[in-house]
Amino acid sequence: MGIYERKKREKTQRKIDIINAARKIFSNKGFNSATMEEIALEAELSPGTLYLYFKNKEELHISLSIEILKYLTDEIQKVVPQDISVEEKIDKFRDVFIDVYEYDSNILINLFHLQSGEALKNLSGDVLRQIKIYSTMAHGAIIDVVKQGIEQGVFVDENPVALADILWASYGGIVLWVDSKRRLDDQKDFVKPTIKIAFKIINKGLKKI
Repeated sequence: MGIYERKKREKTQRKIDIINAARKIFSNKGFNSATMEEIALEAELSPGTLYLYFKNKEELHISLSIEILKYLTDEIQKVVPQDISVEEKIDKFRDVFIDVYEYDSNILINLFHLQSGEALKNLSGDVLRQIKIYSTMAHGAIIDVVKQGIEQGVFVDENPVALADILWASYGGIVLWVDSKRRLDDQKDFVKPTIKIAFKIINKGLKKI
């Protein structure tokens, strides 16, 4: 391995170490309380090194949101080609949504906040482009499954894009709404059971009578 390749590999690994450290600090302390110094300490790097990769704490937090969106997209796309019924694929989407929420609920919540109309206006062009790419890919995979169900005569013959919108919006809405309730009333986290109920209703609603 040449010097250039080794340095490139080291730089990539260092960025991974920073992101992993940031995820841990943000999850433990929350975004507002976390500092770049604490993240640097966790990553075993100097604070100055962090700023070579990320301009500030906000950019680092957004990078985590993009990472979880990519992870969510990858898992959703894996469902489409599986040799199972379309109803089972919708259930698989439900399982993916729950797994991703449990993987890092705080970062997922931040992602859905970023995707709101007002927040999108304040994002840089590169960040906006990445969110658009991965969101389109995830949404497209859901549309593909809905189309399969319509073509097989299993799902209602409605606009597949609109049906996919309902499914995706239900996920985001539940995550944000239940999180708001939890913060306001100090309630337990009911996201998982609420998603299960929502998908039971969605699956029934998708089927032809």
